[in-house]
Amino acid sequence: MPYDDADEFWGSGLRTLLAEAEDWVRHDVDDEDRAELRALIARASAGGQESADDVLELRDRFAGSLQFGTAGLRGEMAAGPNRMNRAVVTTAAAGLGRYLLEALGRGATPRVVVGYDARYRSADFARDTAEVMTAQGIEVLMLPAPLPTPVLAYAVRHLDTDAGVMVTASHNPAQDNGYKVYLGGRVVTDAGRGAQIVPPYDARIAEQIAAVGPASGVPRAAEGWTVLGREVVDDYLAAVGTLNDGAPRRIRIVTTSLHGVGGRVLARVLRDAGFTDVVPVEEQLQPDPDFPTVTFPNPEEKGAIDMAIALAQESDADLVLANDPDADRCAVAVLDRRLGTYQGVESASSQGWRMLHGDEVGALLGQEAAAAASGHHRAVLASSVVSSRLLSAIAARHGIQHATTLTGFKWISRTPNLVFGYEEALGYCVDPGHVRDKDGLAAALAIAQLANRLKAEGRSLVDQLDDIARENGLFLTDQLSARFDDLDEIAATMKRLRMSPPRTLAGSGVAKVVDLSAGVDSLPPTDGVVLLTADDTRVVVRPSGTEPKVKCYLEVVRPVGPRASYETVGEVRAEARAALERVKKDLARALGL
Repeated sequence: MPYDDADEFWGSGLRTLLAEAEDWVRHDVDDEDRAELRALIARASAGGQESADDVLELRDRFAGSLQFGTAGLRGEMAAGPNRMNRAVVTTAAAGLGRYLLEALGRGATPRVVVGYDARYRSADFARDTAEVMTAQGIEVLMLPAPLPTPVLAYAVRHLDTDAGVMVTASHNPAQDNGYKVYLGGRVVTDAGRGAQIVPPYDARIAEQIAAVGPASGVPRAAEGWTVLGREVVDDYLAAVGTLNDGAPRRIRIVTTSLHGVGGRVLARVLRDAGFTDVVPVEEQLQPDPDFPTVTFPNPEEKGAIDMAIALAQESDADLVLANDPDADRCAVAVLDRRLGTYQGVESASSQGWRMLHGDEVGALLGQEAAAAASGHHRAVLASSVVSSRLLSAIAARHGIQHATTLTGFKWISRTPNLVFGYEEALGYCVDPGHVRDKDGLAAALAIAQLANRLKAEGRSLVDQLDDIARENGLFLTDQLSARFDDLDEIAATMKRLRMSPPRTLAGSGVAKVVDLSAGVDSLPPTDGVVLLTADDTRVVVRPSGTEPKVKCYLEVVRPVGPRASYETVGEVRAEARAALERVKKDLARALGL
């Protein structure tokens, strides 16, 4: 029995829960959701051990409301206040509209652009937003089809809208959806114009949402919004095209969109830039909300881009580019001959194909941006507190500034004078003048051009990483994460770390423990702990902002001489990798994972 008090589980507590659920059914705005919730109520009402799981499901759906925060909304799709559904989206749209009307004042007509991906119900949620906001007197512009998040982020600035809404759950599982909010136009006019919301905007919008009332009472318009034409996509592609270096193209590229909305757009980005030798993973090219060939549609997850890497090996490609389902992230895979085993059954991994870590791609793109901005003292490179410290070293070497921000592009992209920003979770902002967010399509073009130029010089991305290590030292990073079914365990894990941090990591004494919840080095307070050892190993531990996980970001730093040979750099990498594995084990033990 999940509850000690049987009467609370089956008696008065259940009766209260059922009454709350029945009230939700009366005020829901979707026939399918009403029918599904009625069936759940009936099963939970039946009593007996067989319906216990249904009672628990009902309790979870009504344990609270899906919270609107700096990530907007994100969660599993189902009926009830603690799920993503049309009723929740209706009140969110109404609250956002009320906020915009209040922020701009009497007589002003807010302007909002709405986009959506190809997940289940995304188009419905986008239309709900258009209907509700149009009824409020807001000018609503709708993207013409399921499109990547960077297109929506571009449109907010390009169309000078006061807000943007993107319906997407990005790389979450198929059963999830989400609701991202951007502010710009007349509402946010500083360096954060066109970026995702941060405090205090999120709290102010949440207050308005809470005041809306039942979804069934929210007025709707049957028409009156504008569906944009394909020119908005053409304009975005033209903006990405300004990155084109015009060099002759020499490389073969394998691409995958992981069943998301980026496939056709990325093909156009590469083709317009002259990359014609491009081989897509056909099985993953078309949008499919079931994501049938991947367990988890996140290129960071083990196995997610295996099909692309295998195709690269078969087709003798130079580079793999993988976008997540809404194409705001970009994964890169290369042939690293140091890792080739050439033993047993021949495969892509036995030949040495591997995915670059997000920090490695961040260093490659950051080096390019720093070289272009060298000497411009106001230019800034930015990365999150959990990303490698290497970008700071690169900025210093080129005489430009570096900013460390909280995790998330809502913080990175609003850095003043930003020329490049990234975070290790495969997010890169390579063109902040056009897109004030991570853009997996523009980043794909940037890394393709770098790989193309290096091949013309008889070199590779791996060779470039070696050169960066010779100039700055070797910064090697990895991640340890744990997923929890019980969210209380996340808080308990963080508390345990604060009360009893490890004394050593990989044999080096922990010299400093920094609690980020107190606010450090001008960063706003956030739930996280930093461990620094005597040999400059760093670990950052924090709860994930979008998943039920505790994430640990590990970094080992080793000196590399400026004239170190290819073999020596490889030996240093191998030693640093072994040290990272020891750090993982020590940290897992300390956290009780």
